[in-house]
Amino acid sequence: MKNVNAFTAMRLCALCVALCAPGTAHVAQARPAGTTTHYTFSVLSGAITRPADERSAQRLIDAASRAPALSFVVYDGNLKGAHEACTDALYARRHAILDASRAPLVFVPGQRDWVNCVSPAAVSVDPLERLDQLRSTFFPDSASMGQRPLMLTRESETSRFQPYRENMRWQVGNTVFITLNLPGGNNHYLDAGGRNGEFEDRAIANASWLERAGEYAKQRNARALVVFFEASPFGKLAQRADRFAWLRRIGRQQPADAYAEFRRSLVKLAQAFHGPIVLIHASDENLAHGFLIDQPLRNDRGAKITNVTRVALGLHAPRAQWLHIDADTARHPFLRVSVRNAPR
Repeated sequence: MKNVNAFTAMRLCALCVALCAPGTAHVAQARPAGTTTHYTFSVLSGAITRPADERSAQRLIDAASRAPALSFVVYDGNLKGAHEACTDALYARRHAILDASRAPLVFVPGQRDWVNCVSPAAVSVDPLERLDQLRSTFFPDSASMGQRPLMLTRESETSRFQPYRENMRWQVGNTVFITLNLPGGNNHYLDAGGRNGEFEDRAIANASWLERAGEYAKQRNARALVVFFEASPFGKLAQRADRFAWLRRIGRQQPADAYAEFRRSLVKLAQAFHGPIVLIHASDENLAHGFLIDQPLRNDRGAKITNVTRVALGLHAPRAQWLHIDADTARHPFLRVSVRNAPR
């Protein structure tokens, strides 16, 4: 079962460089919020693009949720293909696949799960109506999916952010975890005149959830904070540092960078919470070793934010592979990442 590819040593070396950077070493002196410093979890994404993938997805999730002493599994976006219809029946089938996980499973919605529902290829429907259906299907109460559900705190428990059930928080030992609805496709930014209501409201909700996560982690004396979302906010559109650039077009030929304010919120989070902050998200690319570890976040002056590290998933075979992450906040680096393969 523990099928790790030949680049493990190289990956661990890269991870050590990323997570032992200046600005994070002092975290070892913080008091833990819980007694557990060691835990493991699995991350997978984009494992289903058509009905024929459903059986392999069942095997993949079963394999990913069987690791000894596994704390939870995260399915990080894209439960459907871009050309699949966003029907209630499809959502129900995919929910049943995730819910069969032996370990607690947390689902993070991705671009294909609701944003792409406007595409004629996906039998065009209103993405916002489909997002509401997604919320009622996958996030009906305070429990995660899986045969051993995990109790979660949702941003929807605050009346101002009642719709955002998909923004979740939980804790394992002395590490706090959160999820955000941050989809690919330029964050569902609609390049048209007038108020961009869904995008703007969700941007405010996500910024608030990040800020509250930092406050919660400090109150709990947490050593680390891990953030899951689907989009890659550090791509080609992420080169401009202009504040509120997402509110306007930057020239006729250049689309707005809809992730700029999210990155600014991450900078504020890193200033408020001084421990390691790990960002985990999917990638549209097949990365050389199945994932990428780096420190891409910079402030307005271009200085690198050294306590923020991201792990991007770019698995070569997403229908049969997942990331296995072994964490121990008592060591440096506190995360070790490897690719695992489901049995055929």
